[in-house]
Amino acid sequence: MKQSNPNLSDKEKKALYHQVVEYALETTIIHSNQKVLYINEPGAKFLKAKREDLIGANVVDVFTERYRDFIVERIRKGTEERVVSELVETTIYRADGTTVEVELFCHPVVYGEIEAIQSTIRDITPRKAAEAELEKVLREVATPIVPVHDGIAIIPLIGDLNEFRTCELIEIIPGKIEEYDLDYLIIDLSGIYSINEVTVEFTYKLDAMMQLLGIDLIFTGFRPELAKKSVEASISHGTLRTMSHVKEALRQLVK
Repeated sequence: MKQSNPNLSDKEKKALYHQVVEYALETTIIHSNQKVLYINEPGAKFLKAKREDLIGANVVDVFTERYRDFIVERIRKGTEERVVSELVETTIYRADGTTVEVELFCHPVVYGEIEAIQSTIRDITPRKAAEAELEKVLREVATPIVPVHDGIAIIPLIGDLNEFRTCELIEIIPGKIEEYDLDYLIIDLSGIYSINEVTVEFTYKLDAMMQLLGIDLIFTGFRPELAKKSVEASISHGTLRTMSHVKEALRQLVK
């Protein structure tokens, strides 16, 4: 590996270092004892701040409160043990108060004559948005609507119905049934893993929504624990239409 010229002054070494990282596309910060010694211009623009305001600031303040203890420990290990830290995902503040999800890579460097840490920050917002969109598509695919007869369709639900997923289903199901001219929609709950208050609340919300859309909603696959919780909730929500299984529901509706 090519060594730096030992005859260069501290100022010349820093200037040479700046030439290397100044035009890097990613945010590059040099810091020692948590104090920012240098940040490249793309980094200052990414943080939406003036470079002169960042020089001398505490680098830990860039990170959201949730990650600060973790960042302090990384800096300690890099400084005392000269350890190259693994790539991690974290969240930072910009000067305008907005937050950004980023990848962070840190490694020890010598900045002039100072032992320091170089932190490279990469914006992963586009990647996270693409991953979220893919997850949404996969969840929609995992919630199939199955037309079984004129005006009748089935949606089998499988897995856990936590609060996040029930909110998504409330949004997804009306859109999925829009292209069908339905009179009846059967929601089969026999594949639900666990029963809780969230599950019960979901059934009544969905029933109310289908009533507004003019569709009769029928639940099948109620297990005893869900039936018990639903009866307890029916005082304030009303009564759900249920049948023991999909076969029975289809037999009754096709008649």
